[in-house]
Amino acid sequence: MRKINSDIYWVGINDRKTDLFEGFWPLPQGVSYNSYLIDDEDLVLVDGVKSDFEDKHLENIEEITDPSDIDYIIVHHMEPDHSGDLSTLRRLAPKAEIVCTEKATGFLDSFYGITDNIRTVEHGDKLDIGDRTLRFFETPFVHWPETMMSYEPADQILFSGDAFGGFGALEGGIFDDELKLDFYTDEVLRYFSNIVGMYSSAVQAALGKLQDVEVEMVAPTHGPVWRSEPETIINLYDKWSSMKGEDGITLVYGSMYGNTAEMMGAIAEGVRSCNCTNFKILDASRTSLSFLLMEAWRRQGIIIGSPTYDARIFPPVDNFLKLVERKKLKERVAGVFGSYGWSGGAVDRLQSTVQNLDWELVEPVAEFQGKPTEEELEKGRKLGEKVAKKIID
Repeated sequence: MRKINSDIYWVGINDRKTDLFEGFWPLPQGVSYNSYLIDDEDLVLVDGVKSDFEDKHLENIEEITDPSDIDYIIVHHMEPDHSGDLSTLRRLAPKAEIVCTEKATGFLDSFYGITDNIRTVEHGDKLDIGDRTLRFFETPFVHWPETMMSYEPADQILFSGDAFGGFGALEGGIFDDELKLDFYTDEVLRYFSNIVGMYSSAVQAALGKLQDVEVEMVAPTHGPVWRSEPETIINLYDKWSSMKGEDGITLVYGSMYGNTAEMMGAIAEGVRSCNCTNFKILDASRTSLSFLLMEAWRRQGIIIGSPTYDARIFPPVDNFLKLVERKKLKERVAGVFGSYGWSGGAVDRLQSTVQNLDWELVEPVAEFQGKPTEEELEKGRKLGEKVAKKIID
């Protein structure tokens, strides 16, 4: 339990046991499930936690009050990492009214069989809880259709649900000014690209609804509470959902016998020769899709290389590109390269994928058979130079 201010508390959980978020995304440093308690004339719990941690969640609440005294439970998002202990909370606090969007009521029934004592709210509705008032913002598809945020105007706190959240258990503090911000900013980007990025247009719509709201603190359901620089996380979400990458290049490749890797090295030389120092090389065979996607979302430039495998793109690279297509990453400057043994196919498919994504394809396409010759390596250097110049200029 931690105090947010005089009568608002963080009663969340740090999960250092779960290896895969949603059964897919790796959690090498864990994740937090942020829940908040507002102790006003009415007692308000803002979001729950994953069911595995309901006992600890209740212990945190009990440090402040008897859970049976809770008057309202605000449900910003029905995904079970935030609503997992809702059935238990309902049994312990039977008088508590669940506050959610109309769309969430169907989820309450299908997940937990809860159909009564529910208050639905619409965009702009308010809830008077004593000295404080909560104002609600509907934010559909950030990143489920029922999501919303709530705003407490007295202290200008935005309880934002999954928006502005990130991976990583909270180490030694809950606020942005208590934590190693470089790490958490990376984990917020990874969370955004993995979970929310596909719904970037909905994020932009949500930001539009918030543009006239004065925010002094952002309290999401995952990751740091942003009290020192709330504008930082809001601006990052605006940038990422607008598909604006950094002036840099992400180089993703696969290699079976070292030949494609050798060409990758030549391309990297070309990138560096243009004084482009913001670039990262990632082996798709040895890097989780989660981190590949994060780094692709980070930078404006992307160069992709693959050997031909079964007349197609090498599977680890192909899996990455399918995920990028699924997540709808746009506005990228791209180069492609690849190798083949007895038959080609990978490079043609790489070019087709770039066209489908509506990325800007930079020539030359560097394709070669077997081991690259010095002439072919020089073509690779030129490719690296041309993509870098596009980014830097």
